[in-house]
Amino acid sequence: MASESQASTVSGPTGGHWSNARESGSLAGLRLLWGVHRLLGRRALSLLLKPVVVYFIAVRTQARRGAWQYLQAHYQRFPERWQRAPGRLDLYRQFREFAESVVDKLLAWHLEIDADEFHQVNPAATEKLLNDPRGQLIIGSHLGNIEYCRGYMHRYESKVVNILVYERHAGNYVEMMRRMNPESRINVYQVDEFDITTILLLKEKIEAGQWVFIAGDRIPLSGTERTVEVEFLGRPTRLPIGPYLLAKALQCPVWLMFSYKNYGGSDHRLYFEVVEYSEQVKLPRKQRDAALQSLAQGYANHLERICRDAPYQWFNFYDYWPAPEAGSTAREAVNHE
Repeated sequence: MASESQASTVSGPTGGHWSNARESGSLAGLRLLWGVHRLLGRRALSLLLKPVVVYFIAVRTQARRGAWQYLQAHYQRFPERWQRAPGRLDLYRQFREFAESVVDKLLAWHLEIDADEFHQVNPAATEKLLNDPRGQLIIGSHLGNIEYCRGYMHRYESKVVNILVYERHAGNYVEMMRRMNPESRINVYQVDEFDITTILLLKEKIEAGQWVFIAGDRIPLSGTERTVEVEFLGRPTRLPIGPYLLAKALQCPVWLMFSYKNYGGSDHRLYFEVVEYSEQVKLPRKQRDAALQSLAQGYANHLERICRDAPYQWFNFYDYWPAPEAGSTAREAVNHE
């Protein structure tokens, strides 16, 4: 992988949605987490996170409502996965796992990831991906911990990883990674929209055999214009078409990649899964809209399958389903609390 780590910004129009939420952690706070881990270890840090989680739940109303909305959707879609209806303890557990994932992100950037930590869901697909010299577009999500995926791939020195992020509010996190690990072989690019300059830059990287990571589960900064409606957890929502338009422009294979923890029974392993999604995305002019919807729905289906087995690993803390569904669920959350 390349020894250079960089963060670039491509400007563009923005919308009033999840991206306007303020950044969850200051640079000093992230440094503090790393310092506590180095001095006291992971177990002590996990104990210190408990009051932080309680405070976060108490003061972040929008995040609390979004989490509650998701738990209700999951319960209604997969009642067989629950022994009872979700309650306050489930809300706490989801935020607690989010806090632990923040620590995992730091470790994934700074420490060598041991392959033994992972349970390979589809080892044959992983081997095929690693042995393919071509550039690849890899679509991830905000379920589980995509940083562990990157950290796992980081071990393969022949692979250069380029990460595209929409979040303007992720600046502290990216800045900390650059300062604390200047030798990181992962490049981070902040993008608002895919203009010609960005496409040409990414095409060069793909042609050089590099990988491009992008999340496929959040509405872009430009709003709902470049989205399609899909069904997710039994409810209609919208997902971006950007990853598939990008795949069409780059003319490269597309993979899905997930890293998540499953706490069912005594199994607390970290799961790693790659899915060969499309050898080459084609969008026939007359069936373009239908093709894009089909690709986004297929992605939603894979995401839902993992949500089913790892319900507390969902880290999209905002109204994920549009009104009136979202408004109704928010009122449920207020009544529940």
